[in-house]
Formats: sequence, C-alpha cells, structure tokens
Amino acid sequence: MAPTYAVTGASGRLGGRIARRLAAAGLPQTLLVRTPSRAPELPRATAVSGAYDDHGAVARALRPTDRVLMVSASETLDRVQQHRTFIDAAAAAGVAHLVYISFYGAAPDATFTLARDHWHTEQHLRASGVPFTFLRDNLYADFMPALVGEDGVIRGPAGAGHAAVVAQDDIADAAVAVLRDPAGHVGRTYELTGPEALGLTDIAATIAAVTGRPVSYVPETVEEAYASRKGHGAPDWQLDAWVSTYTAIADGSLAAVTSAIEDLTGHPATPLEQVLRA
Repeated sequence: MAPTYAVTGASGRLGGRIARRLAAAGLPQTLLVRTPSRAPELPRATAVSGAYDDHGAVARALRPTDRVLMVSASETLDRVQQHRTFIDAAAAAGVAHLVYISFYGAAPDATFTLARDHWHTEQHLRASGVPFTFLRDNLYADFMPALVGEDGVIRGPAGAGHAAVVAQDDIADAAVAVLRDPAGHVGRTYELTGPEALGLTDIAATIAAVTGRPVSYVPETVEEAYASRKGHGAPDWQLDAWVSTYTAIADGSLAAVTSAIEDLTGHPATPLEQVLRA
C-alpha cells in the first residue's frame, strides 16, 4: 500500500510549508487542524478536525499507513498534556512513523523553559511504541526581526552569547526528506541549525543591512528583562519563556552548529541574510 501522510499545524508557518511541499510532490495528505476552514487548499489534501487534546478525533483521522508530521501545539500551560493525548491517539491508530518538531537541546533542565516541554513530549513518544524521528530546531531565523522593538533596538539578557538560528524553509525541507524516506531515520534525533552561530549584535547588523534602517542590540540584566516585559500582562510561565530565550543564548545553549540540514536535505543551511532577503 502506498504511504499516506498526515500533517498537523498546516494553517501555521512551518506546518504549511511542509504541507505545500508534499502537495507539490503530488502526495496525498490529511491536514489535521483545529479549524478545517482555515487549512490551506492544496491538491490531494483533505482537511479534518484534529485538535491535539481530542483523542477520538485524532485517532479517527490517522491510519496505520500514515507518516505523521507533528508540530508542537500553541504555547499553553497544558501543552505537554495535549502532546501526550495526540501521541496516544497516534499509537492507537497504529501510525507508521511520527516526525516530531522538537527544540534544539531539549532536556529536562534546559535553560530555555519551553525546551523542557519538548523533552517531556519526546519521552512520551519514546515510550509510546510509535516509530519516531525528532527534529530539534534552533531559534527560527525568520523570526529574528520580531525581536526588534519599535525603537529599532533588540533588548534582552543574551550577553555576548550566540545562537545558530535556522530557516523555516530548511526545517521544512528536512522534515519532508524524513517523511518521504523514514527507514533510515527511525529513532534518530537531529539538531537543526543554521550555518553559523550569531550574536544579537550580528543579528541586529544583518537586519539593518537588509531593511536599511538602524537596528542595534542593548543587553539587559535578567531583572531588567522581567521588569520590561511585565506590562504585557503575560502569566509567569510565559514571562519565563520569553526571558529564557535570551538566557539560553547567553549561556551557549544554542550556539553549536551542526551539519544536519545538509545531511538530510543535500543543500547547505541558509544564512540569516538570505532568509531575510527572501
């Protein structure tokens, strides 16, 4: 029987990229989304309701032949439980292979607090019996401009640390390569990075060069970072996540560069400047 594919998060940036690549290859796929009307309209794609916390809907949507792409759920306090429910449903459906988009350096004590969520998800998937591959992506290169405030300044407690930021298009290419030929990737973990580790001063200079407007980086202390973000009304766990993005850069947690993108896709990882110009 020819393999079938299922993609979560197809209405989002990364899941959408992967779904479009599968469609361009003429492959049939099921798009599991919370709101099917928001799913992209793609050839040979069927959108179905499949919220992560709806075990029954996910189990009905997936089939034993499916190769499943699982992006992480929206950042919420119960995200790990949603992930566990989805994985249990995938196991009940007998899916053939599940590719999980995790986070670089996922660990129970990771500096970046949300990377701990990814580690707990990975552990549950390991225990589920579903054949898996973990793609642990570094910070998205595409999102670096969002760090810039209205005054043209990136502020955060990143010190002089570096991050090997990675393009979403490269992650999508890697995910599709694994989905289409999973046999050699069963049980494997890949740390996905860009071609170089960049400090926020480097990132600010690159954004400035591409946009033509002044951008700079001003380090904050951890205390200053919490104080400057408190006014957004975010819960404590969200503040921790925001601030720890920068402290993970500061302590070197995100700095190591790997060859995983090129190993999986056959093309080199895309530099930040090229990502931003695209």
